[in-house]
Formats: sequence, C-alpha cells, structure tokens
Amino acid sequence: MSKTRRQFGTWSSPFSPSMMTTSIRLNDVMWDSDGETLVWCENKDGRGILMAQTGTDAPRELTPSEQSVRGRIFYGGGEFCVKDGVVIFAGNHGRLYRQSLDVGNPRPLTPAFGNAASPTISPDNQFVLYVHTYEDRDCLAVVDSHGRQYPQKLSYGADFYMQPTWHPSGAYIAYIAWNQPNMAWDGTELHLAKIAIGEDGFPYIQEDSAIAGNISTAIFSPQFSPDGRYLAYISDATGWGQVYVYDLEAKTHTQLTVGEFEHGLPVWVQGLRTYGWSVDSTTLYLLRYHRGMSGLYAYDVVYGTEKPIGALRHYTHLEQLAVSSTNGLAMIASSSQISPRIISYLGKGYEQIHRRSGLEAIHPDDLAKAQHITWRGHDGEDVHGIYYPPTHRHFFDDGAPPLVVIVHGGPTSHKTLAYEDEAQFFATRGYAVLYPNHRGSTGYGRAYQQQMNGAWGIYDVEDSASGALALVEQGLADPKRLVIMGGSAGGFTALQSLVTKPNFYRAAVVRYGVANQFMLIMDTHKFEARYSDILLGALPDASEVYRERSPLFHAHHIRDALLLFQGSDDTVVPQNQSDTLVEVLRANRIPHEYVVYAGEGHGFRKPEHVKDYYERILRFLAQMVIYV
Repeated sequence: MSKTRRQFGTWSSPFSPSMMTTSIRLNDVMWDSDGETLVWCENKDGRGILMAQTGTDAPRELTPSEQSVRGRIFYGGGEFCVKDGVVIFAGNHGRLYRQSLDVGNPRPLTPAFGNAASPTISPDNQFVLYVHTYEDRDCLAVVDSHGRQYPQKLSYGADFYMQPTWHPSGAYIAYIAWNQPNMAWDGTELHLAKIAIGEDGFPYIQEDSAIAGNISTAIFSPQFSPDGRYLAYISDATGWGQVYVYDLEAKTHTQLTVGEFEHGLPVWVQGLRTYGWSVDSTTLYLLRYHRGMSGLYAYDVVYGTEKPIGALRHYTHLEQLAVSSTNGLAMIASSSQISPRIISYLGKGYEQIHRRSGLEAIHPDDLAKAQHITWRGHDGEDVHGIYYPPTHRHFFDDGAPPLVVIVHGGPTSHKTLAYEDEAQFFATRGYAVLYPNHRGSTGYGRAYQQQMNGAWGIYDVEDSASGALALVEQGLADPKRLVIMGGSAGGFTALQSLVTKPNFYRAAVVRYGVANQFMLIMDTHKFEARYSDILLGALPDASEVYRERSPLFHAHHIRDALLLFQGSDDTVVPQNQSDTLVEVLRANRIPHEYVVYAGEGHGFRKPEHVKDYYERILRFLAQMVIYV
C-alpha cells in the first residue's frame, strides 16, 4: 500500500477529540463465590457503575442511574466486594451499600458521614470490614452486613489503613497500616489481629501484632490462604517487591520469589491486587512486573517452583487479578495496541472477553506499538521509559518527528506497556511520544525509586531531558520541536523544566501543575500532606529547597509557550496554584493560554471538557510547534 507524504503532526488520526470521551474506564473485577459470576466496576462519564455477568449470559447493570460507585479514600479504589450473591460497594455520600446480584435496589449499610472503601465480607456473612475516614481520621471499621446497627471502630490510631482481609475461620483479620510522613511505598506494617465477639454481638480485636514491615520496609496486599494456614504478602525488604508467606501455626516467614522484578504496585488507590490463591491453597497466581511489562505466573507453594502462563502473552499489561472458587482467573488486560478488557482465563488456552473499554474498531496497524527503552542520564546512570513511534498506515514524512515528552504523575509512579489512548492520540498524528520513568519511578526496585528522595525537581527534569536527547541522537526526534507535558507532579516537572532549561522545549502543556511547593503542603489533602517531607525535606529546615523548586518564584526564566489547564474544584493542587503562576506569566508577557474547567477536580471527567482539552492542545501545538 502506497503512502502519502504529509508533515509530521498533521496526519489525520482515528483518535478525534470527541473519541477521547467515549472510552470506558475499567476499575476492578471480582468473582462471586459460585465461581461463575463475574462482577466489575467501570466508569463512564464520571459515574461508577457495577456490572455482572454469569457464564455466557449478557452482562447486566446492577446499580441504578442515580448511584455512582466510587471509593473516596486516597485517590479512590476499593469500590466493592462480592460474596454469596451479594455485593457491598462504596457509593453516594461516602456510604457503603448492599446490593443483591439478582433483584432489588441497593440499601445503605452505613451513615452518610466520611468516606468508605475496601469493604470485605466476613466468612459467615454477618459483618463487613472496611476502611473509613472522617475529618482526616482514618480507621478500620466494621458494620453488620444488613446495616441494622451503627458501625464500630475496629482498629484506629494509625494515620492510614488499607487492604483489610478476613481469615477463612473469621478468627483473624490482617491489614496494612502506616504513619506520616511515610507514604505506602516508604514503609508500612502488616498487622495480624485476633478477633473475638463482644457482648453486643460485634467483633473486636483481642490481640494485635505487627508481624512484618517497618518505617523503611513497605508491605503490600495481605491474603490468607483458603485453608487458613498461610498469610501471603508482598515486601520490598530485599529491594524488590517479592512474595512471602507467613505460617500462622509455626509463626515463620518464608520468601517465595527472588529476582530483579516487582510484584507490588505504588499504592495511590485502595483495593490493589497482584496475586491470588488457588482454591486448594497449593498455588499462588502472580502478576510480575519487569521493564514496563507484566506477566502471569503460577507458583507452586508445596514444591517451591513456578512457571509462566503463556496463553495471555498478547497482553503486555495485566492488573486486578482475581481467582475464582473453580480456579478461573479474571483480570483487566491490555497492550499498547489493545484497549483494556475484562477477561477471564479458564486454562487450556481458553480466554473469554467480558467487557471492552472501547476504541477496538481501530485496526492494530493504525496504532503505535510501544517499546521499553533505556538511556544514559545526565550523570551516566541508566534511565528508563516507554517510547511510541509516530505511526500511520497512510502517511509518512522525512526527517525526525516532533516529540511529546509526557511526564507521569506521582512522582512515585510509573508508565508501563499498557494501553494509553493519549499516546495514540499524538502518535497517530505524526508525533513521537516518550513517557520517562525517571528516577523516583516505581517498577525498577526500591533503590531506583528512592533516588527521588530530596531530589524532586532534579532527576525528573534531567531524566526527561536526557530521554528526549537520546531520541534526538538516534534521529527519532526533532531537537527544534520538543514538547513537554504532564499533570499534577508531572505538571510540576514540565514547569520546572521550563524554568531550568529555557528554550530546550518549544512548548509545554500542563494540567493542574504544582507551581508553589509551600502552597501545596498547606492546601493538599491528608494523604499527601507530608509527602514533600520525603521528596524535598521537612520545613522549616528545607525552606530554601522549597523555594528553589517552586516554579512560581522563578517564572521570569520561562521563555517557552505554555498551555495551562486547571479544575476549579481540585483539592489536591488547588486552583490558586495556577492562578498565581498565570499572574506572573502575564506580567512577563510569556505566551500562554489558561483554561479553568468549572466543576472539575484532579482529573477531567466531563465529556465536554475532555473534548475541549484535546481540541485546545491540537490548536496550541499547531501554532507553537508544527507551523513555525
């Protein structure tokens, strides 16, 4: 097939701004106890919806249109659990609701105060254990499963809680807790608590011990084996997130996996799962993350051996693994050329697709295939990232394309070889795209992640720039048409890059970027209130560092065009951050455009705003990058 020569950045793309509003976000998936019914949570137009499917029946919507399913602790997650034909979910007004999988409307279990997440039903179906927060005080709480009595606190006193789980006998629970200034990837404790029933008929903790983790070791995702013998968990004590089991009778810990790969994830949301037990307690099914790619493995706990499950290798990113009572595996799966799907795998190569997130009408040949790349940073150390080449079946251009460097948020996070419609939006128009997994990113071991400590605004800025230069040196990017883009912490990196590297990038696109580090710690939510102690240092001793790493105070150095977006209701990076920066840009006559979306928070959800967001970016890049 012959191709038509057309300038990079002007190719007609199947990803129109309108299409960027149509995809469904798949959040989580779980099996009911029957091993045949799959329940998942999806998000469409800002509303969380519970869906269910039994066998090959048509999927059915469970929650009514006036209800939105959403966990509201941290950045969300932990929306629901399901057991014996009943789903418990976090919904309107921060309440937990009970919903039958068969008929009827949801009924509230908890009062309308605070927020709830990560519900889990007790083995006898009598109680629901969950994480609760109210007025910046977090706890583990318990409520009877029909909501007849007022909830009670079960464990409290720590700053944060996550991932509670019941022992099969109901005699124990396990959970993760930690205190500020740590974040969940810095250091947490795994607690094992003995449960008794009080005179009021409610559970209470009789004994509670921290059995793993500390302020410098992060523990993740405890799960009891179905036979009750073991408690599995993930620990980064070796420098990598490895799988361990604790023998409840012998009171011994055993490390199962070894290697330079990860089994855990950065905990920005509740409810994350990367492994699950087989029904007979002999096998752990594991998701393993290495150099941007994830794979599925089966670990034999009895013999200490493991093997990859290769039938799903056409997917390069797997998440939210769930194991059924019949050992069926369900998860959210994608690749750079396959948009996210809810799938189940029943062995012998049999895969069932239960839900597609959309956009699969686009031919794979029209999509860029992402690659994991490594380059030398400014100091000679290795840096990693994900690269998308400009891709189109019908168009080409000579020379090097413009490059969009998209910096992930966090900054303690990472990009993988998962599906990224934003990357395809640019790549199919003739842009190269780079997601730098700069030092400080997860997925490459604890030492790589901790290099960001005290160095936010240095490694992220330098590693983004060195990644762009590495592509320039290979002829894969035009040095005169480099763009940097990011939101939140990624937005800060973009702003700081304009301050410290004027004229390196031709333009920047920033969503709710951090401009003033002092204002950030005064205004942000509890979850990240002490995050900057790790990234920059504790105040007042580190006040000079905060000023040095606040783009607002150095905005007079900015020379490059800037497109800024902000949500009016953002509680993480409030609008005052962008407002004050824009005042300086105006005073210095720096070319910029500033857009505030009413009613939006830390992320844009309304379709009309998402469409407008991408339309404005295209016009901005055409004016500032393409037609210059």
